[in-house]
Amino acid sequence: TVVAVFLMTCKPPLYMGPEYIKYFSDKTIDEELDRDKRVTWIVEFFANWSSECQSFAPIFADLSLKYNCPGLHFGKVDVGRYTDVSTRYKVSTSPLTKQLPTLILFQGGTETMRRPQIDKKGRAVSWTFSEENVIREFNLNELYQKAKKQSKPREEGSEESAGARAATGHTEGETKKDK
Repeated sequence: TVVAVFLMTCKPPLYMGPEYIKYFSDKTIDEELDRDKRVTWIVEFFANWSSECQSFAPIFADLSLKYNCPGLHFGKVDVGRYTDVSTRYKVSTSPLTKQLPTLILFQGGTETMRRPQIDKKGRAVSWTFSEENVIREFNLNELYQKAKKQSKPREEGSEESAGARAATGHTEGETKKDK
């Protein structure tokens, strides 16, 4: 009985595998998006308490390992922790919402696309967070090719070392351990 109660009340474990994702705070997200307008960002707005966010975490991490390059970066911000970010980017953190997780594509520091979309009544339109859907909807293959072409030739050598850091879970940005 004790084991059954324990399993029913415990949250699933947080994803701790390799990723190439920068974790933002309420202060760092806007600074980073404005730092270099040539960089495209895909940012996940999540909450640790959301089972949908926890299920999507390994998928987003895998995408970051496959598609990260000098012109295309992946980021995350915990809107459960930084509620003013959720307000600023219009992401509802209500337990009844279907907005978590939310993925927003930023190009030139400006939001150009989000999933799930919000209808005229302010409700999230149902969308399945799968690797295939993210690749297709955000056109990741094309974004990746354009971002690689944008990067300077001297940066391509550093891309290999970035991939090596990503494979081991070490990044230049803030990691889970830094939080």
